[in-house]
Amino acid sequence: MAAFSDDFNRPDSTDLGPGWVEVSGDWSIIGGRLAPDNSGGSTILRAATPMESSDNFSQFTIVATTAASQGVWCRGTATFSSGYLWRTNGSSWDLFAVSGGSFTMIGTYAVPVVPGDVAKVQAVGSVIKGFVNGIERVSVANTSVTTGTNVGLRVMAVSSLRFDDFTAGDVTAGVSVPLDRAAVTETAQALTGAKTASLGGGSATETAWPLTGSKTVLLDVALEAGTAQALAGVTSRTLGPAAGVETALPLAGAKTAVLGTAAETATARPLTSAGPGIDVDIDITVGPPHGAPYAVGPPQSSGWKAGAPC
Repeated sequence: MAAFSDDFNRPDSTDLGPGWVEVSGDWSIIGGRLAPDNSGGSTILRAATPMESSDNFSQFTIVATTAASQGVWCRGTATFSSGYLWRTNGSSWDLFAVSGGSFTMIGTYAVPVVPGDVAKVQAVGSVIKGFVNGIERVSVANTSVTTGTNVGLRVMAVSSLRFDDFTAGDVTAGVSVPLDRAAVTETAQALTGAKTASLGGGSATETAWPLTGSKTVLLDVALEAGTAQALAGVTSRTLGPAAGVETALPLAGAKTAVLGTAAETATARPLTSAGPGIDVDIDITVGPPHGAPYAVGPPQSSGWKAGAPC
């Protein structure tokens, strides 16, 4: 299996050394980093020694970036007229199949590039993959290019771009050859039954595994919040303002009400029987006569008694 790497740790020069072929553009080493020229067109840099098989990969570290096309190439021809390109334009990562100089996008990962990102493209059989920082971001099946042993870079000629730590090699049984040194290191986290990570946009689907337990995810911020009330046989809720208010009166066999002001008032006079020898005047209202006229004489000496009316 073939392998090739370059860390560019040598004096500034426009001569990259025997390990490279400048297919187009004028490349140089500046401050221990690989730099393209400032012509503004696409420039191609190829490793001088081809890989031994068409199943190969290439990767580099983006040290300084801008909104310009920059990427790595694998399974290519000597002039990169065919092969696979994994590149970023500054705002997203795109995987291209290139055949006869015609570029066809076959996958994308919509995340902007940042300085320090490690880009890797790999072709094994019909499975073409793009990686960012060692994490597979795109994996597609494509048979546009089945053979090609050349690897390298294809970038826009912008002098502010800087790259480092190029590595390439053959891939056997889905495993790439050992790398010289890791471009990015992270501390492994112990797994305690589950592993969580922020997922990017899916570019491929696979059959879901059945869950034998529970799965937790982070929920979005709730639009509304409410406190749950324990149920104890009844459900309570807050009533709106009453349209009218009345005081309930207890019922005790009778109904009372406030009476209006009397139209007339009269004082009751007690009735007392007259004693002997006492003259009492009685006013009598006499109705219409019944036959003969009535005559009213002087009061008698004996006492009168008022009885029930006839």
